[in-house]
Amino acid sequence: MTVADILMLFSVICIWSLLLVNVVLIVAGYLYYVQSEGEEIPEIDGEMPFVSIMVPAHNEGIVIVKTVESLLALDYPHDRYEIIVINDNSSDNSGVLLQHLQSKHPSRNLNIISTDSITGGKGKSNALNIGFAQSKGELIAIYDADNTPEKTALRYLVAEIMNDQTLGAVVGKFRTRNRDTNLLTRFINIETLSFQWMAQAGRWKLFKLCTIPGTNFIMRRHIVEHIGGWDVKAIAEDTEISFRIYMMGYRIKFQPKAVTWEQEPQTLKVWFKQRTRWAKGNIYVIVKNARLLFDPSAKNIRFDILYFLSIYFLLLTSLVMSDVLLILHALGYVRTTIAGFSLFLWMLAITMFIVGTYITLITEKGEMRLSNLWIIMLMYVSYCQMWMVVAAYGLYTYLKDLVFKREVKWYKTERY
Repeated sequence: MTVADILMLFSVICIWSLLLVNVVLIVAGYLYYVQSEGEEIPEIDGEMPFVSIMVPAHNEGIVIVKTVESLLALDYPHDRYEIIVINDNSSDNSGVLLQHLQSKHPSRNLNIISTDSITGGKGKSNALNIGFAQSKGELIAIYDADNTPEKTALRYLVAEIMNDQTLGAVVGKFRTRNRDTNLLTRFINIETLSFQWMAQAGRWKLFKLCTIPGTNFIMRRHIVEHIGGWDVKAIAEDTEISFRIYMMGYRIKFQPKAVTWEQEPQTLKVWFKQRTRWAKGNIYVIVKNARLLFDPSAKNIRFDILYFLSIYFLLLTSLVMSDVLLILHALGYVRTTIAGFSLFLWMLAITMFIVGTYITLITEKGEMRLSNLWIIMLMYVSYCQMWMVVAAYGLYTYLKDLVFKREVKWYKTERY
């Protein structure tokens, strides 16, 4: 067996191992969706807990009014929640728009905190820490500035966390508001439903694990106080804080009925910058928590650590290696006897990807369309391949920042 054969075999085993893990998560996630459809949201006993909703916003004038108005319209007792918008060193008209909203709703608990270049402008984690210092709620909810949550979203999140003391946080689901804008937003919509949320549902069903997204979630105040707030060095602050909640012995539950709608990138440039930030942020979290693999107290979260390590290191390496070897074999530069078998497995993997992705879409109303099959096929040969570039570039920029000891900069997603 040649060196090329050994490398190809290693790549195939790694890719298929992760593919099978993903299949198991999809099946478990699908079962959880079916189960949750038949379950009622628990009732909240006694007085509704007071909730602080925090919205970090930097130059969000295009979307902030719609977001705040949707939060004001939640079907939660108006005297039992406050909205804290952290207008974080904005240079647009966000401040004027927020002041107008405040004067328009004088009887509501709408608090606007404006920062400058000295106190703010340092990323989402810093903004959340500033908002938390002025919050009063026993529960803390977070929404991004481009969100329009459904009226029931907050009530569902509160009901779940108040009826289970083992839960440190409960996350809802976000949907793509601008999914029909262009081909890219349709790809993102499918990715969100099939990979982000189905994986969340599967991990909760199998391991009672779930990772906090950047928006539409609720957590207990005393947890934030105990861990000292958000890590200002983490640009994937949601994943980072999830691991610290795990280590306190709490669970994080996924409740798919609590839905918010958000705006996704509409151009490749904006998408690439956003996803590179996500990749670099998640790599920071992986490196920070890799030691927990050998910590007996972290045995319940080893799956998540291995899962993230495999995706950002093992899968990326295996995909790049196998693609390079197949190209070199076709050009005659290397000789591998299992290239034909690898090609067969590659085609089988594509088939499983298309079928599995389409099956996950049927859990959502309005997504059972035949046209989605063609979109998924096109997605595999284009969008999914771009993920490798994003992950590789995220790793490169992380290492570059580490070597040159550069301060991590936050990139705000452009709105439309």
